Amino acid sequence: MGALDELVYLMEEAFRGTGIEETNETQSLLGNLRTVGEDAWRTPPPGGSRTIASIVLHIGSCKVMYADYAFGPAQRRWDDPSLVPWTDDDVPRDAAIDWLVAAHRDLMAHVEALSDDDLGRLRMTNWGEQRETRWVLSTLMQHDVYHAGEINHVRALTRSDDRWKWA
Repeated sequence: MGALDELVYLMEEAFRGTGIEETNETQSLLGNLRTVGEDAWRTPPPGGSRTIASIVLHIGSCKVMYADYAFGPAQRRWDDPSLVPWTDDDVPRDAAIDWLVAAHRDLMAHVEALSDDDLGRLRMTNWGEQRETRWVLSTLMQHDVYHAGEINHVRALTRSDDRWKWA
């Protein structure tokens, strides 16, 4: 495997990895989203304001923006109403997850078209800074895992069960 193949593998694991199948434990973004019911989808945690629905919109919009800037014409803007198909108040769970999967698939089509030699190439970020392709891909992978943990935590808080199984 080349370096790009490894990055693609890691990005896919961060997004949709199955983890430990025997115990249904995963740190992946989709793995954590699969455990979110309608009750927790739009419910902010006690003392908080970000819902899992709003987190999913954030993740998907970032995938769209990073793809547009790193691999496309770099024309999208955060205030573009077409960037996200719903408002925070009206996000249908299944449709939003489908939209997130499509945004990831579109991003990964660009990534999979790269070669190992492209990993050092500078690419534009959505805040106007040029970064190496490997940095952009690493950031996208970390972004998925970061928010998977956040989703896990928000879900636990909305269920009043914020403890480790083995604690």
